[in-house]
Amino acid sequence: MAKKKIPEIRYRASRICRVLGNPTAYELLHILQKGKRTPHELARLLGVSITTVSHVLRSLRQLDLIRYEVKHKQRIYWIKETSINTAMALLEKLIKKIKTTEY
Repeated sequence: MAKKKIPEIRYRASRICRVLGNPTAYELLHILQKGKRTPHELARLLGVSITTVSHVLRSLRQLDLIRYEVKHKQRIYWIKETSINTAMALLEKLIKKIKTTEY
């Protein structure tokens, strides 16, 4: 039996979910919600290597969630698509609801 093709919108949504499943990427987006940051600042705030931050930033750029500009030979990143903030808030609301629901 042939595998049924997933609609493109669902496929793209699953890619975003996959990246957000990485705790480092999720925390990085939380930091960027507060304003623009350089990779070095992000690495310091997250307590991870610059290599890890660079990998996560690349994944988020490929999904078109963040952008950067070059100033004084440094890249400065920010959230391009702010609706990700709403999606993250809804996820956290869901987690709180699930956590407090009694069966």
